[in-house]
Amino acid sequence: MQIGIVGLPYSGKTTFFQTLTETQLDPNAIQKRDANLAIVKVEDHRLDEFTEIFKPKRKVNATIEIVDIAGIQKGDAIGSSINPQFLGKAKTNDALIHVVRGFSDDSIPHPNGSINIVRDIKTLEDEFIFSDLAFVENRLEKLDKDIQKSKKDEAIRERESMLKWNEHLQEGAPLRTYDFPAEDSKYLKNYQPLTAKPLLIALNLGEEDIKNAQNILNEVKKEIDWKNVIIEPFSAKIEMELMQLDAEEKNMFMSEYGLTDSALSRLVASAYKLLGLQSFFTVGEDECRAWTITNGMTAQDSAGVIHTDFYNKFIRAEVVSYKDFMTFGSFPKCKEAGVFRLEGKEYLVKDGDILHVRHG
Repeated sequence: MQIGIVGLPYSGKTTFFQTLTETQLDPNAIQKRDANLAIVKVEDHRLDEFTEIFKPKRKVNATIEIVDIAGIQKGDAIGSSINPQFLGKAKTNDALIHVVRGFSDDSIPHPNGSINIVRDIKTLEDEFIFSDLAFVENRLEKLDKDIQKSKKDEAIRERESMLKWNEHLQEGAPLRTYDFPAEDSKYLKNYQPLTAKPLLIALNLGEEDIKNAQNILNEVKKEIDWKNVIIEPFSAKIEMELMQLDAEEKNMFMSEYGLTDSALSRLVASAYKLLGLQSFFTVGEDECRAWTITNGMTAQDSAGVIHTDFYNKFIRAEVVSYKDFMTFGSFPKCKEAGVFRLEGKEYLVKDGDILHVRHG
């Protein structure tokens, strides 16, 4: 799964990427690249607890690909059309993180003259709506020509879908708020409309505002209460400083700002949730690992994530939930308590399940 980071100029987007991925980028290189990509671990306390119990040779976290998408320049803000190359690069991601500026800094003037979180959120959302609308209108023109030539059933069906998309977008509504029928799934996959993508809005606040983050968030949510959108506050400056501290110093620093955990860990977890992902675990003395699957996957499909042979030769899955395992403390005790189960290929794996796959 890949998540793209987008944002207006001077929003702190690239600083956010650097802290999220614990990388330091050369400013000159940033200007030359279309995008920067990194693999980010999904922190999970359950995996940490399994590791404490089994003392494995290695621990493997679930991961997400994060891409810092270049392309929006100073002149691309309110009142002008955003670079189409940027829009094209944004389309290739499964979800988007929109970093929005909420901090004041006289040395870094806002390109639009003032700090206005809601305005900036809507600015980029409007650009995405315009982009999708332009695509749909062009697609309708092509379909009309195709239908005039041959009256193809598939073209007629697609035209009906595109007309409904067009009507929704014309109302100024993103496609993530549209209730797509099942037959539209192939069009979504092929065309990747920007406003259909799950969206995480990351509010980049100043150090002086982070203690008041919840009140700021509540005010923003009065204006931005959208379907398939999560809003999380953080401070890129604080997170950058945290990244450079050891564990003891980090705890003291977080306590000073009233923080109980890293905002970046929370943001990654929110992105994971936004994509409809969950984790199951394989545990033992050799390895404790979190495996990423989508909600609703069967035991056989989940086994295939581990290895193709596990899917093809699947027999049964031994299953214990995280909660039950932590309650009873071991597999033998889970068996005694009757919470250790054998499940077939159609079993729907739940978040936190421990699986041992029996295969031929």
